[in-house]
Amino acid sequence: MTTQENSTPEVTVRSPASARSILKRGAIVAGAATLSIGLMAGLADTVLNSHGAAIAQPIQLSGVQQTQLPSFADVVDRVKPAVVSVRVKAKVVASADEESGPAGIEGLPPGHPLERFFRRFGEEGFGPRGPQQQPRMQLAQGSGFFISQDGYVVTNNHVVANAAEVQLVTDGGKTLSAKVIGTDPRTDLALLKVNESGNYPYVQLASGKPRIGDWVLAVGNPFGLGGTVTAGIVSAQGRDIGSGPYDDFIQIDAAVNRGNSGGPTFNQKGEVVGVNTAIYSPSGGNVGIAFAIPAATVQSVVEQLKEHGSVARGFIGVQIQPVTAEVADAIGLKDAKGALIAEAQHNGPAAKAGLRRGDTILAVNGEKIADARELSRKIATFAPGTKASLTIWRDGKEREVSFEVGRQPAA
Repeated sequence: MTTQENSTPEVTVRSPASARSILKRGAIVAGAATLSIGLMAGLADTVLNSHGAAIAQPIQLSGVQQTQLPSFADVVDRVKPAVVSVRVKAKVVASADEESGPAGIEGLPPGHPLERFFRRFGEEGFGPRGPQQQPRMQLAQGSGFFISQDGYVVTNNHVVANAAEVQLVTDGGKTLSAKVIGTDPRTDLALLKVNESGNYPYVQLASGKPRIGDWVLAVGNPFGLGGTVTAGIVSAQGRDIGSGPYDDFIQIDAAVNRGNSGGPTFNQKGEVVGVNTAIYSPSGGNVGIAFAIPAATVQSVVEQLKEHGSVARGFIGVQIQPVTAEVADAIGLKDAKGALIAEAQHNGPAAKAGLRRGDTILAVNGEKIADARELSRKIATFAPGTKASLTIWRDGKEREVSFEVGRQPAA
């Protein structure tokens, strides 16, 4: 497999200050040093050497509280062997108007305004793009991690999209071939399986969400530099970056760059709290804003990919829009919450249950929903064929409507 060599960037050295400025700064520093020595000599216990000269002893500070910064070394020792670099040969078709460079964000056309802000950083395209529409092989790289002893690996869908060949490089430098078990473009997750049998080090997904302010570690393969560890905190929860209807990202400020796609974010227990998938970056590099798919989403998607190779989601068959303060006032709702039905799809689950334009969905199975986005995420968690109930607002009153969850059409 052909690999791309990383070149060492040039280092720009700024012009030094004038000799006079340097001398002035040197005099100030020297004066400060002399003052420090004087203070030490004054404060230290006097000890005489064999020649009768005083020897200054180290000052012992008492009653001063020292801040102990956290060390992640023990956690890194445990989890790092389970993280792998993902190398992919993907078959792509170059269009006539493509320019050279990596592909844009999945789901956005080239030149879309969001493309310069939300950049997928696992795609490393190296092949030239010609004007002819001919299939060609493109190299991509990203990150992943073992979730089971028998060799199942989680990564991003956009890392292995259209993969013709997948290789994993372990922390110890061993190269393993792998196959794609299944992908889920809607959440940008993919499940791989190592072809070679063995007992592999693996990590577990966290059972709960981290708190804002918790320390986290990102481990991955930025710019082909495998086994890279960075630290930061959880900056925010529930971020919607416009990549799909199920956006519910964890925002972190640990340094994440191109090639970290599919890599894990760990809590201090060594559990995976998220899978790194996107960054906010006008420049394309790390600016301290990265987004990770929550572990709960990863757990549900991986289970279905492992069993079926794809993900089946619930479907209600409505077009919905937010309930603004003006809308709430117009229909007599006290709070601007819920999802307003703009249209019920003909012969869809909602239409068959009697839902219609103008109805406002307030709760699903008794659980209140805040907005249209939360309704989409909640319905998607139901298996097709499940019976569910909706609390709706119609003609100034609440009503209960039962319906059978449909199967969401393929993207």
